[in-house]
Amino acid sequence: MLDAFDLPDDIAALKAMLIAAQAREVRKDERIERLEKLVAAFKQAAFGRKSERADPEQFDLALEDLETAIAAVHAEDEADSAPGKPQSKPRAANRGSLPAHLPRVQEIIEPESLVCPCGGGLHYIGEDVSERLDVIPAQFRVIVTRRPKYACRACTDGVAQAPAPARLIHGGLPTEATIAHVLVSKYADHLPLYRQAQIMSRQGIDLDRSTLADWVGRAAFELRPVFDALIADLKRSTKLFMDETRAPVLDPGSRKTKTGYFWALARDDRPWGGGAPPGVALPMLQVVAGSMHNRLISPDRSGPDIRLAYCWAHARRKLVEITRTGSAPIAEDGVKRIAELYRIEADLRGLAPEARLAGRQDRSAPLIADMGTWLTHHCARVAGKSPLGDALAYIANYWDGLCKFLTDGRIEIDNNSVERTIRPIALNRKNALFAGHDVGAENWATIPSLIETCKLNDVDPFKYLTSTITAIVNDHKQSRIDELLPWNYPVGQYVPEGFSRP
Repeated sequence: MLDAFDLPDDIAALKAMLIAAQAREVRKDERIERLEKLVAAFKQAAFGRKSERADPEQFDLALEDLETAIAAVHAEDEADSAPGKPQSKPRAANRGSLPAHLPRVQEIIEPESLVCPCGGGLHYIGEDVSERLDVIPAQFRVIVTRRPKYACRACTDGVAQAPAPARLIHGGLPTEATIAHVLVSKYADHLPLYRQAQIMSRQGIDLDRSTLADWVGRAAFELRPVFDALIADLKRSTKLFMDETRAPVLDPGSRKTKTGYFWALARDDRPWGGGAPPGVALPMLQVVAGSMHNRLISPDRSGPDIRLAYCWAHARRKLVEITRTGSAPIAEDGVKRIAELYRIEADLRGLAPEARLAGRQDRSAPLIADMGTWLTHHCARVAGKSPLGDALAYIANYWDGLCKFLTDGRIEIDNNSVERTIRPIALNRKNALFAGHDVGAENWATIPSLIETCKLNDVDPFKYLTSTITAIVNDHKQSRIDELLPWNYPVGQYVPEGFSRP
């Protein structure tokens, strides 16, 4: 707030201050209006009618743009503050924390003089310390390998020279670390090879996309035994998550694509304290028509050794979509009932299977019984071809499988664990639209499976792939292939020159 003593006595100066203040107020009103429009756009993207909402795959990108625009308005507001006027309250911001393992570069800024105006010397009494995140842009380097040759001056028995180190690409340019970088960029960061080639060209490295594709193909071939070992290990599990996603594959000669499916086989026993490490495999299957899921559950395929538990998240999703189109009291009631089941699951998470089962029997079973009565009542009264009728029919058709979590404490209430692991496949598919070949689709399965399993086990995919490819080219024994699975890293792994274990 201005004080009368701060105002100038000159009338012209006062007029200038008033005009500047009015201009700031106009700009502030404009910024408020822009912020209101941004908030409305965010609400529409998140909660609007299904037909008006953006593609869910684009939601994160839209959110980034909205947040960027809001930050720009805040910066403009700060820059437009009255000169010399201190900020009354710093704007709240989530600055995160800087990890302790990052190297620190000390920068000490001393005063211009350590001599006090009175003539005495200044002595150290403390300091203010701040940390900022800095970056050194990714920089390629050249590993020059020299193998000296030695000969005896006294005889002609031959030349001594160390053997050439093993390489994945014989006579090629890349180190195993470079190949791992290309794999992670393509399958974890979703950078197509032609974009990676463009990034490399900015540092003067001219590599054709086909060259990078050759590296990826050779690495996928060498990593295939590790992928097969991963699938074999998962298949020995007593409980697996499963899901599927379509992946069109180009059919050479027909100018069309054929239908393929990625099946996600995931294991995550951490919610009930299981000892098996988490993992996921994404095998690629080609089909002519029909749902692979329906084939799995057909009476002639399933048996007493296979019990299928269904996903409450899918059931809830169908009801939530109905509530977003307008007033839907039945669907809203169904969503509330399912939410209560999830609240119970949150309380039971992390307990032993026996404790989870007892808690479900005591708290969830009565809710499920009541919901069964509710479902029967409304299925008989709602039009079967309506969206609500379709959602209720879905729940009714899979009711036995939806209730399976009440019979075994190891079973989860939903399939969200595997849906998270299959998302990178969907992102790659969105970038590429379709796989160019059956083998290309298999590469989509092999490498993302290892990368996603690394993530589940808190292993750096780049370090893992660098080390594993290096181990393979150095003739790691096939009989010990299990040592190369992501959850065993870095046990028994080779570490290339210039890299260290975490």
